Amino acid sequence: MSDVEPAPSAVFEAPSGDVDLNELDPAATPTGPHSKSSARKRVIDLSERLTALQSRLLAQGKSGNPRRVLLIVQGMDTCGKDGVIKHVLGGLNPAGLHVASFERPTRQEMAHHFLWRIKRQVPAPGIIGAFNRSHYEDVLVPRVHGDSGYRLVPRFEEINSFERRLADHGVLLIKCFLHISPDVQEKRLLARLDNPKKSWKYDPEDVTERAHWHSYLAAYNAALTACRSPDAPWWFIPSNRKWYRNWAVAALLTQRLQDLDPRYPPPPRDTQRERKRIIATRADIRRDSADRRTE
Repeated sequence: MSDVEPAPSAVFEAPSGDVDLNELDPAATPTGPHSKSSARKRVIDLSERLTALQSRLLAQGKSGNPRRVLLIVQGMDTCGKDGVIKHVLGGLNPAGLHVASFERPTRQEMAHHFLWRIKRQVPAPGIIGAFNRSHYEDVLVPRVHGDSGYRLVPRFEEINSFERRLADHGVLLIKCFLHISPDVQEKRLLARLDNPKKSWKYDPEDVTERAHWHSYLAAYNAALTACRSPDAPWWFIPSNRKWYRNWAVAALLTQRLQDLDPRYPPPPRDTQRERKRIIATRADIRRDSADRRTE
């Protein structure tokens, strides 16, 4: 397989200091495609490469290798979490893909530790997993709405410990923050009202949360600064332009998977013996077919 085009890590990887989302341009297209048509063609090419890499990762997992991938997608409402999963992962083999969405916790989930529902959705070896929202919701909403029952610093520490354990158990974490501007969010919310095919996605609660825009930015700045490591960095994806967002995530995921270098396991030790076993079943099938015809 030829090398994939490099993902724009120098542009999108989290800075070393404190995160300030106000300093990042959600409309930037500093590298890669500069038009919708070009981006679509490159995403198609990347999808073919991803499919080949996924096949090798899945085969490797079936052979006992613990490696797996977890793509975490976070961002403001309408940033395109569903769109990324659809356009970047939609062409992959469903057998090697696990997608989980995390909405407001249910009563059962509220009765457990906040990581309980997250742990249940971690992909198995050989699987590419995707989280539409994640455990980070549990350090964003409490801060924005002033829930005094949650102490955020211990939760940051628990998240970091959880992600270290994931990495130790073979999980490649790819955490993406899809960055949009409030003006773009407004246009997308209005578009949902105006388009009968999208109106079902409109949730009045999104407008209620939109009023807390700057509080959410501050909450994200704190969480993204506190919860990152060499094994679990954050990647910032300018997402005002959907086509650029899709290309950036596809390029990043493809590059990280290629760096992982999954490989097909060796064939069975005694292939000749297995060939003979396969061929030997011909007589059994023919005999069974003959018996059924005479019944």
